[in-house]
Amino acid sequence: MNDWQELWLDLQSPAIALELAGLVACLVLAAWACRALGRGFAGHSIWFGRRIVDGVLFPTLSLVLVFALKLGLLKFQHVPVLKVAVPVLMSLVVIRLIARVLALAFPASHGARAIERGVSWLAWGVAVLWITGWMAPVLDELEAIQITWGKTHITLLHVLQVLTTSSLVLVVTLWISAALEERVLRRAVSDLSMRRVLANALRALLLLLGALFALSTLGVDLTALSVLGGALGVGLGFGLQKLAANYVSGFVILLERSLRIGDYVRVDGFEGTVADIKTRYTLLRANNGIEAVVPNELLITQRVDNLSLENSRMLLSCQFWVGLDAHVEQVQTLLVQAALTAPRVLSEPAPVALLSEVAPQGLHFSLNFWMDDPASGQAPVRSGVNLAALAALRGAGIALGQAPHEVVMRH
Repeated sequence: MNDWQELWLDLQSPAIALELAGLVACLVLAAWACRALGRGFAGHSIWFGRRIVDGVLFPTLSLVLVFALKLGLLKFQHVPVLKVAVPVLMSLVVIRLIARVLALAFPASHGARAIERGVSWLAWGVAVLWITGWMAPVLDELEAIQITWGKTHITLLHVLQVLTTSSLVLVVTLWISAALEERVLRRAVSDLSMRRVLANALRALLLLLGALFALSTLGVDLTALSVLGGALGVGLGFGLQKLAANYVSGFVILLERSLRIGDYVRVDGFEGTVADIKTRYTLLRANNGIEAVVPNELLITQRVDNLSLENSRMLLSCQFWVGLDAHVEQVQTLLVQAALTAPRVLSEPAPVALLSEVAPQGLHFSLNFWMDDPASGQAPVRSGVNLAALAALRGAGIALGQAPHEVVMRH
């Protein structure tokens, strides 16, 4: 009699009702415990998930209760239903754990969703092998397949064990780092940039420790990593100088807080808001939606105009040429009044219209004014001032002059 026939006979037993009732009771008790413990935590916790029973705690409690019930009933009868329920709940624990940790660590990553689906298929496949009794033959076949590398012989089962252990350690490490960032860093560090660099450093340290722990538990000789460390040092010294400089510059920027997320800056002629500061580059987003990836070394070695450090005001200038017969005082008054009517132009400090040049072609006036909120763009303000000044000059009957060709018009 094979496993399937034995399972079919057990399912026809009258005692199956007791198992089903016990299984339902375990699930109900686990759901009640989760709701009692998870009030106020829904949507914000790996343990409770979005709907209390959608987290890791519900399948974990269910697994513990069902396994205890299985051990108790085994003394009196066969438990085919509970034998099926245990691997199913174990697979559900693994899937929920990986899904919740990846969603918390990488909330907007499509790769995390793909990994979650792959792990789900793998976990359910293992559960099916366990239920059908094919797990032992499959493990024996994997143990028989050997991979030869020089004098080293590695079985395929060992490779899969390494990958599985490393993946679990990675998930637990991400869970710990996310929990520390949420419960410790968010409360202890108020500065967003400083919190970001501490979170990145903490995650990198925990991942390194987790990887070393996983390798040591699987019997990997860690002394071989010293050779890799030496090779990495040589690579950084010769081929990765720029990459290392960008990483070091990123930590310097975050630690000194010379730039912060949300600042409006000008770098190499590009103006935009600092959207994110990575360890290798900084992301700038202009008002027209264009994003620029600026290496952090550039922000350290070159001039960066931070328009958000002191205040939100910015001085602009517009140029006008009028005829030689125009009255200077009248033109100045018209230009100043026109600038004050434009949106986002500050009345204090007041706009100033200066006679910059007198030439045969006409009179050159420079209208200087202050604007607020430069992060919202300068072009609309300039356009508003130019339109208001043009309307004022035409309304007063003042003829516009022609700029000389050798004069460079700068705004």
